[in-house]
Amino acid sequence: MATTTTPDVANQQVVLSNVSWETYEMLLEDLEGRSAPRLTYDRGQLEIMSPTPEHERLNRRINLIVDIVAAELDIRVDVLGSTTFRREDIDRGFEPDSCFYVAKADRVRGKKRIDLGKDPAPDLVIEIDITSSSIPKMPIFAHFGVPEVWQYDGSSLRMSKLEGNEYVSIDRSLAFPIITSRVLEDFLAKSQEWEDHPRLVRFIRDWVAANR
Repeated sequence: MATTTTPDVANQQVVLSNVSWETYEMLLEDLEGRSAPRLTYDRGQLEIMSPTPEHERLNRRINLIVDIVAAELDIRVDVLGSTTFRREDIDRGFEPDSCFYVAKADRVRGKKRIDLGKDPAPDLVIEIDITSSSIPKMPIFAHFGVPEVWQYDGSSLRMSKLEGNEYVSIDRSLAFPIITSRVLEDFLAKSQEWEDHPRLVRFIRDWVAANR
């Protein structure tokens, strides 16, 4: 297998070219059960990325916000984190920072394996974009039919929905219509400012109660 390697030490990522699907699957098998590194595969290109502490803190904060909002609104959510999604027929695979089944949660709940040839894609994918990915993720999500993506760069959050084969920006979440991008940015800013988990939980609960 001929490969070319593009390392990015600062961003803790490496990109390999001319990687076969069989090699990609072997790597997934070897790394099964580990939270890092995360692999993205797109028609022979493979990105191997190890999340930084900052990346994971932001990811956990967004997860916390979603968990609180879902609980307060009594919405059943199946949280699948950075589950591996792959389809050999389209020669692509990805591991999101976080993902959630909301409207389609009952269709996958309790399944030990998700087969996107038969099962639906997650309703919502979260991407922390404080470092630049070498492989564009949005076209991959579109090929898998992910309806909604949130991208957060550490200061601003962009919500997008899938229209046809492309994503367009939206102001309000499809999965959680009570949430806008500005509201999420405010929650995240407060989470970094306060560094007080109970205070943030109370604040979000009060906000949901006032806006439901």
